[in-house]
Amino acid sequence: MIKLTSSQNPVIKEIRVLKNKSGREEKGLFFIEGARFVEEAVSEAVNAGNGSGIGLLKKAEDIKYIVVSDSFLDDPDSGELMEACARNRLKVYNVTDSLFKSISDTQNPQGVLAVITVNRDSLAEAGQRSGILVILDNIRDPGNMGTIIRTADAAGCAGVIVTPGCVDLFNPKVLRSTMGSVFHIPVLHCENMKEAIAFCRQWGYKLCASHLDGSVSLFDADLSGNVAFVIGSEADGIGEDAVLGADMLVRIPMTGRAESLNAAVAAGIMIFEAVRQRK
Repeated sequence: MIKLTSSQNPVIKEIRVLKNKSGREEKGLFFIEGARFVEEAVSEAVNAGNGSGIGLLKKAEDIKYIVVSDSFLDDPDSGELMEACARNRLKVYNVTDSLFKSISDTQNPQGVLAVITVNRDSLAEAGQRSGILVILDNIRDPGNMGTIIRTADAAGCAGVIVTPGCVDLFNPKVLRSTMGSVFHIPVLHCENMKEAIAFCRQWGYKLCASHLDGSVSLFDADLSGNVAFVIGSEADGIGEDAVLGADMLVRIPMTGRAESLNAAVAAGIMIFEAVRQRK
């Protein structure tokens, strides 16, 4: 373990840069925070080293280093994580509590973060998948994107496709909202919605777009086969390409007075209706 004391140390300066999208793109790195999240990453890194890694971790070396605060090390619960880091020969830096707080992206940091190599999978690299896909169209709220990815993971979806116009997947707020699900499910990027539609056509997915004026009620739609849901932002809905390319425009029946649902809530209802039909 290496002790860092200066705010001008290159490691500290690097983490500060990673708070911004431009810095993440320049460095090809992102960071995650919190004991549970980092523990999940270390566990998945071990699996990745055995050739079973999916999601954002492809190999153990993708974890560049881990940073822990003095108070985190003083907590008896930190022992298991530190032992796992030692077993897997992961580089660990120790900093003071005040120095950690200066690099943290949270109000009440737990005192542990990991810096990880960016793996941005494209549809061109994706193999055949079956089941349920979720396509995100202009989802700009970090909490919504993270929650949708977490929901897709919980439902056992085949993957999530992120289109341009969505918030950066590696935004710290997005990552926190996934609660570690980014390590469990493929998150794929594409050039545009037309590429995502072509992918669905290639692999035999029925494309269902969520739309307030959809002609088919979600609960009347046949979602028992391979199905891809297009989820748009709460403010703007889905784009024209998704509307024109959809096999079916579906709506969630609402008997109350609310005009629309939160994007993540709508995605959850749609995904688990498909799960229900499979049961």
